[in-house]
Amino acid sequence: MSAFSSIRLSRRSAVIAAGAFGFTAIADREALAAPADLAFEDLYGAIGVLGMSFSDRVKELAGKPVRMRGFMAPPLKAEANFFVLTKIPMALCPFCSSDADWPSDIVVVYLGAKQTFVQYNAPIDVEGALEYGAWTDPDTGFVSLLRLRDARFRTA
Repeated sequence: MSAFSSIRLSRRSAVIAAGAFGFTAIADREALAAPADLAFEDLYGAIGVLGMSFSDRVKELAGKPVRMRGFMAPPLKAEANFFVLTKIPMALCPFCSSDADWPSDIVVVYLGAKQTFVQYNAPIDVEGALEYGAWTDPDTGFVSLLRLRDARFRTA
């Protein structure tokens, strides 16, 4: 083996190592960017006469991107940047309640960009940053407990 072939082998090793490192870096970045799946059943740890408490999973995923599947409740306005994601199709919006009356199987979705709404009985996948805790929208006065911010959706 000549000195030149030894260098080629080193270069080849370097290229392979760089490729492996790059692949690992891309895989790590995709893993970090990939939203975690969150089901409606994962939202609350306990539901009782004293109210609902958020699950450990919700607390763990707070501020992180999540993906949920559900249905879009009919929006209140033809043009809005938000809607209610429901576990089951709902013909009426469940949104105009206090946090004490808040159903356990809905999430408010605030869109990152305007999108055309879909029929209430079409299943959709939604991705957005999870936020939890009682909050009143200063523009609408609507109360929510769980929200997806900067979200987008597509039909499933």
